Formats: sequence, C-alpha cells, structure tokens
Amino acid sequence: MRPIDLSAGTWRKSSYSNPDGGACLEVFDDFVTVVPVRDSKKPHGPVVAFTAGGWASFVTAVKRGELGA
Repeated sequence: MRPIDLSAGTWRKSSYSNPDGGACLEVFDDFVTVVPVRDSKKPHGPVVAFTAGGWASFVTAVKRGELGA
C-alpha cells in the first residue's frame, strides 16, 4: 500500500467517545476505499488503515455487541 496524505483533512471523533477524552477513536472520512483510524489522545501517533468494507463490518459488529466486553 502506498502512503496516504492525512495532512489536509478532517478527523471525526467517534460518537461513542465519552466527553472527558477517554477511550476515543477518530476516523478520517475523506477517502472512498480506505478508512484511517487513530487514538484521539495521540493525534501524532500511529494510524491504522482499514478497507472501507472492513471498517463497515467492524462498526456493524460493535453496534450489535458482537465483540464482547
């Protein structure tokens, strides 16, 4: 996979994030085929990139409670 430029876009915090800044994910919505994800507490830290289909499957599993506690 080639590098993707994340310098000119907007990160969106998960709607499941709590207001005090704990356990937060941010996603970068500006790509069609890939969804970059990062820890909002470490904005300059590593980014994990999911395929769009993989991310959709993950979000569906979370919403259904299929991943356990």
